[in-house]
Parts: sequence; C-alpha cells; structure tokens
Amino acid sequence: MAAEREKPMPDAEVNAWLQKNLPKWRLENGWIRRTYKTSGWKGTLMVINTVGHLAEAAWHHPDITASYAWVEVRLMTHTAKGITAKDLELAKKIEDVVHWQPGKEEGPLEGTPTGDMRFAYIKYD
Repeated sequence: MAAEREKPMPDAEVNAWLQKNLPKWRLENGWIRRTYKTSGWKGTLMVINTVGHLAEAAWHHPDITASYAWVEVRLMTHTAKGITAKDLELAKKIEDVVHWQPGKEEGPLEGTPTGDMRFAYIKYD
C-alpha cells in the first residue's frame, strides 16, 4: 500500500484525473497547482492556515506562495520525484474544505454572510 502511494503517475494520467475531479488544478513543471483568489489578506491567511492544517494532518507538505489577495498551492511527492495518489487526494481535500459553504447546505450552520465583504474570505470561481 505504501509503495502504491509513492508511485509517480504518468502526466497523461494526472491530467485526466485533474480534468475529471479538479478542473481548476493544473499540472505544470512537475507540480499540480491551484491559485485561490481571496478577498484580501484575512482570506489569504485563512486559506494558508486551512492548507497547512490539512497538509500536516495528512503528513504531506505543499509549497505555498501568497500575496495580498491570492494563494498558490503546489503539490508533488518529493520522495517519488513526481505526482502520486497522495498529491491528488490532498488536493481534493484542500479543494473541498476551502470551498465549503455551509450556508448552501441543509443544516444548522449558516455560513458567512455573502453580501458583506467584511466577512468574505474567498472568491468562488
């Protein structure tokens, strides 16, 4: 099982998986990447902290570049020198959590107010 998680995948397989499951992510220069646009510094920090928490829990560590209103996440399994199932699964978890909007679900969690930019943190695309 561990060997399968560490097996680098061919680029065509990575691209097909991303297109089907994470179309906003792209394969570029040996990394899978995604840039999240935020509403400002507060949102940027929230995305960074979310990615950091998920990566640490998964024991798989991305490269992150950030500025005032954006965060780029890059994943690659360094020990495999390529993209593995670990990268794809962590990317999926990051995407799910960063874009989670409880206000659009049935349930008691209402989510942040959508009409007030003081509370917005990510620009949903």
